[in-house]
Amino acid sequence: MNHRTEDNPNPEDGRNPGAGIDYRVFLKCVHCGLCTSTCPTFAELGDENDGPRGRIRLMRLVTDGKSGLTDRMRRHLELCLDCRSCQTACPSGVEYGRLIEPFRLAVEQADTRAEKRFDWFRDLVLFQLFPYAQRMRRFLAPVRFFQRVGVFRAAERLGLLGLIPGRPGRMVRLLPPPVKPGPKLPRFLPAVGRRRARVAFFVGCVADAMFRHVHWATLRVLQRNGCDVFIPEEQGCCGAIHFHAGNSRAARRMADANLVAFELDRYDAIVVNHAGCGAMMKEYGYHWKDGLQPHRAKFGEKVRDVHEFL
Repeated sequence: MNHRTEDNPNPEDGRNPGAGIDYRVFLKCVHCGLCTSTCPTFAELGDENDGPRGRIRLMRLVTDGKSGLTDRMRRHLELCLDCRSCQTACPSGVEYGRLIEPFRLAVEQADTRAEKRFDWFRDLVLFQLFPYAQRMRRFLAPVRFFQRVGVFRAAERLGLLGLIPGRPGRMVRLLPPPVKPGPKLPRFLPAVGRRRARVAFFVGCVADAMFRHVHWATLRVLQRNGCDVFIPEEQGCCGAIHFHAGNSRAARRMADANLVAFELDRYDAIVVNHAGCGAMMKEYGYHWKDGLQPHRAKFGEKVRDVHEFL
């Protein structure tokens, strides 16, 4: 069978989501099953089709033209959390993210149910609130106030938070305690002692709104390790929120805005301290096939998790 071997799948073509995947990525999987113990959905459901090995088999069936992407397959793929635990456990180095991402986009885009097409939570909260740190801070300001004065804790003890329905209720219960965020991040921080590297720091959106104190800790560590740290003001959301929710075009716009914000030749690395954004940006070069693909690939090669970089 003649397989296409482009490294850049086109996620906006839902006819065969695997058509643009380098087939060698599939062939790395030897079906040993070591990934299954790390997979949260397999551990919870115990279904081979809800584990990495089973999902890879389903994706190969579609890619090989032996089956269409059925509703049952879509459900198994949709349940994947895309956490990549399987990828870190795999002894064969299977790049699971490069396989699941095009299929997940196809699943989202093929779902024509009215409740999916007109999802207020996705359109207002995920797309219009989360990717914008300043909006998030304003939105969370009253919640943080109630946390600090003890109202939030009292409501939790009385079970009142359980009265908040649906997804907002689940999110409220996951809110971290209030921590002083520290001042606004500067555009530049010099190395302490001998300079060993010049890096750019990726701030993100939700991470900056809720965990800026972690950013400051990361920056101090980078400085102490001899890094001049640049923090471009023009940077924005990495695009993962939109991409994972099936909005590939909006994700591409955000990715391309980051290409403009970071002057790649000035930095030894683009350092990130939140794994979701790091995974997304490392794979910019795989997600879209157009004239900017080489630049996106170069950007992805510069991205390093802070622990990986150190």
